[in-house]
Amino acid sequence: MPHQRRIILYCGAADRPPPGLISRWAESRNLGLEVHPDPEEVATLVLRGRGALVFMDERSRHRDGVALVGRLKADPSTAIVPVTILTDRHDAAAIVEWYEAGADEVLSPLVDPAEQRARLDALIVRTERDVAVHPSTRLPGTNEIEREIRRRLDGGVAFAVCYADLDHFKEFNDRYSYYDGDRVIYILSRVLHDVVRGLLGSEGFVGHIGGDDFIFITSLSDFAPVCTEILSVFDELIPLQYSEQDRRAGYFFGKDRRGQLHRVPLMTLSIGVVTNQHHRFTHPAQVSELATEMKSYAKTLPGSVFVVDRRRGDMEIRSGPGGRDARTA
Repeated sequence: MPHQRRIILYCGAADRPPPGLISRWAESRNLGLEVHPDPEEVATLVLRGRGALVFMDERSRHRDGVALVGRLKADPSTAIVPVTILTDRHDAAAIVEWYEAGADEVLSPLVDPAEQRARLDALIVRTERDVAVHPSTRLPGTNEIEREIRRRLDGGVAFAVCYADLDHFKEFNDRYSYYDGDRVIYILSRVLHDVVRGLLGSEGFVGHIGGDDFIFITSLSDFAPVCTEILSVFDELIPLQYSEQDRRAGYFFGKDRRGQLHRVPLMTLSIGVVTNQHHRFTHPAQVSELATEMKSYAKTLPGSVFVVDRRRGDMEIRSGPGGRDARTA
């Protein structure tokens, strides 16, 4: 699938083209540059996901520009789009006003051209970093997960992709609160991060797909001890998130979709593991699809487990620190 070219929406007068420095910088970074005189049109395009960056010429319709920046930054769906103000005067009061409205960068004549390019490069880096992490856990999101899998595929190294998912999480949320649920997700993110980084250092990777779904990546030889340690730490910490009564009982009563009461066990963790030991993957999507399948199978088993695809018709199932081993055809 071809990479989609990112677009700069340049808000300025139609008879005043963007400065040469901006045009050359955009071209060097393979960024498209569209000029739109009307701030309202720019706002509409950003809301529709058209622009990756917004540049605004302060010389045209200053008041409308300030209002546009404020509106974009007030909406969570558009606030992530960086806004750069271009001005031909160094007016401290005006610059403060732009920043107070939410502008990410203001470039004035006092800024050397080389420094302007450096600032714009840094803006791109910050933007990519901000959208690449999940806001609640600050772990890399789906784009970075795909990139890391592709990096390992292209590098020809032996690796394991592990898909971790909570069991009985929805019932926990329903009994307690979304606040408690968010805390559990954060705890899981720290367990995954600390174990993977603690055992593997920079060779390990942990990402957050969303909700209670996580991906971590290890070398082929490391996934078993990493998964075993994660399950051990998880099973130690998770009971502490329940009330004393539920923790002692080991379950609570919840309602199913038909409104019938049933016992809900304490949360467990299911991990599906896929390796490239016997598979020849050509795209991260193939890895993701098989990891999802293995995770779904793991969720059918009791307790906290990790299940490893062996391709030859076998699956290895382990749980707990000492673990149990089983083979299923």
